[in-house]
Formats: sequence, C-alpha cells, structure tokens
Amino acid sequence: MPRGPHVESACPVNLDEEMKVRFEHIPPGQADPDPLPGDFILTHGGEFWSRVIHFGQGLRFMGKDRPYTYWNHSALIVSADGGLIEALGPGVRRNTLAAYKDTQYTVVHIDASAEDRAEMVAFAEHWVGAQYDWATIVSITISLLTGAKLSFGFAGQLICSGLVARALERTTAIFDEEPSHVVPAELAKMFDIVPPPPETPKGKPATC
Repeated sequence: MPRGPHVESACPVNLDEEMKVRFEHIPPGQADPDPLPGDFILTHGGEFWSRVIHFGQGLRFMGKDRPYTYWNHSALIVSADGGLIEALGPGVRRNTLAAYKDTQYTVVHIDASAEDRAEMVAFAEHWVGAQYDWATIVSITISLLTGAKLSFGFAGQLICSGLVARALERTTAIFDEEPSHVVPAELAKMFDIVPPPPETPKGKPATC
C-alpha cells in the first residue's frame, strides 16, 4: 500500500531574509493536495540531459551532501490546479503535476508574498517555447570534471533547475552560483530538502 505524503519543514541558510519552507514527499500514485503558484518540485527525469545532470551531481556532491543528488529534475508550479512550466529536452514547456503521477516528486512550498509568486510565474510564462540549454549542461559537466570555473550557455535558453532558480530570484533568494547554472541538488541543498524514507519508491522517471 502506498504511503501518504511525507511533510517536513526546513530553513535555508543563504537567503537575503530567512525563508522558511515546507516540503512534501509525494510517492508514486498520489498527488500534492495544495500546490501554489511559485512553489516548485524536485523529481526524477529519464531524459538524456536529466541523466547527465545526475552523473554530474554525483561528481560534485559528496559525503554529507550526497543525499541532495536524489533528484535530477525540477519544475515550477504556476497554478493552484497543478500547472507546471519546466525545461526538458524539447525546451521550456507547459505540463501538469498529473504527468508525474507515476513518479516520486517533492513539493517545496516556499514562503513568499503573492506579488513575488506572481512575478515568478510571469517570468516562467515569458520563457515558454525557449530551447533547452544543453550548452549549460556541457559547461557544468566540464567544471565538475576539471575543477575549472567555467560558465557558458546560450542566451535565451534554460535548463530545468536554472529556470526555477531564476524564477526564485524574484523572491528573497540569493544564489552563490550563477542561477542559470544551478542544478537540482543545489536547490535541494539551498533549502535543506532531504530525501524521503529509503523505502519510498522513485517510480518511473518522467520523460517527454
């Protein structure tokens, strides 16, 4: 029998003002009961670039930070009925939480004003139709493999977690790294999101 949503609270340490967050682990076969525009999800993608991100995160996040690599994809919630905007292989597109019904996902409920949430959604809406920034993934991978501080990508293109991070800039969030180059594990670490209990299945990785 699938378990119900697992709810916890956390507080990240590198925000301009302390932003408390609440996160819910949603197992496969269940749904988030209260999505809000501006919240985001961490989940599991089966696309090629999602697998590259998973590999790259494993090179960087070691020891006590290893649990943050549990997820390799992220998406922004843009409506109370579970509408999403996400960046995957085909580009920045609309989707819904229902598309992840067979996949474990973690909803991060941020503490933000209605105005900030509206700005986050407007930012994401602006980029619908943009291409996926594979060059940024190459840049991140080279940096992780060599230790060099490289940061390049194509203007007007985004990766999944970069879209979420840049939207979060509309709140009090301040990133130590270039937001467009943030990977899902960095979002998890920033907000201190820990994985669900070990017995929780990941389900089927989402694809386009």
